[in-house]
Amino acid sequence: MSERVRQIIVPILAILIFLAGWEALVWINGWPNYVMASPSDLPAAYSRFADLFLIGAWQTLWRTVLGLLIAVFAGLALGMLMGFSRTMRDALYPLLVGFNAIPKATLVPVLALLFIGQHDFNTVMMAFLISFFPIAVSISVGLSTLEPEYRDILRALGASRMTIFMKIALPKTLPEFFGALKVSVTLAFIGTNLVEIVSPHGRGLGALFLSGQTNSNYPLMFAVLIALALLGIVLYYAVVALEKIFAGWAERQES
Repeated sequence: MSERVRQIIVPILAILIFLAGWEALVWINGWPNYVMASPSDLPAAYSRFADLFLIGAWQTLWRTVLGLLIAVFAGLALGMLMGFSRTMRDALYPLLVGFNAIPKATLVPVLALLFIGQHDFNTVMMAFLISFFPIAVSISVGLSTLEPEYRDILRALGASRMTIFMKIALPKTLPEFFGALKVSVTLAFIGTNLVEIVSPHGRGLGALFLSGQTNSNYPLMFAVLIALALLGIVLYYAVVALEKIFAGWAERQES
C-alpha cells in the first residue's frame, strides 16, 4: 500500500469505526432519538434542513476563516515583537497569559454590549481572540530560542536584520507556527460558535444547533455537531497542505 493511499484510507476507516461504535452504543442501550441520536438518524435531518445547513455552514466558515486570518497576522506581529525583544516578552507575556485564562464565553456579552447589533463583527472578533494566543506564543518561543551563533555569523558577513529573519528566523519558526495554527483552527471554530449560540441575533451552525435544542430536535443537534466537525477537519487539512508546501522539509520521514 502506497503512503498516499494509506493516508486516505486510515482516517476514513477510523471515522467509520467511530460511527459504527456510536450506532452500536445507542442500539445496545435502547436510547430513543430524543435522548441520544444515532448516526442513522442524521441523514433525515440533513435532508430536511439541507438549505439551512448550507447557509449556516457558509456563515460559520467565512467568519471562522476571517477570524483565523486576523489571528495569524496579529499573532505573527506580536510573536515577532516578543521574540526579538526580551523587554517586550517580559512585559507582554503576563498580559497574554492572563487574558487567555479568561473563559471566552464571558467575553460574548461584553462584545455584544460594546458593538451592539454587529453580529458578524462580534463573531469574527471572538474567533480571533480565542485563536491568536497559540500563534503568538509559538512564534515568540521559536525566535527567542534562535541559535545566536548563526545570527552572529550573518551579522559579521554584513547581513541586515531582514536577511537574518528571512534566512534563519523564518525557516526556524515555520514548524512551530504550523503546529500552533493547527490548534488555532479548532479554537477559532469554538469562538465562532460561542457567539452564534449565545447571541440572540445568532446565525450560522451555532444558531441552528440552538434551534434544535429549543425544539428538542436531537437528530438536528447532533447533525450540526457532525457538520462542525467536518468543517474543522477540512480546515485542519487545508493547514496540513500548506504545511507540506512551506515546511515539508521539517517532517520526519518514517523508515
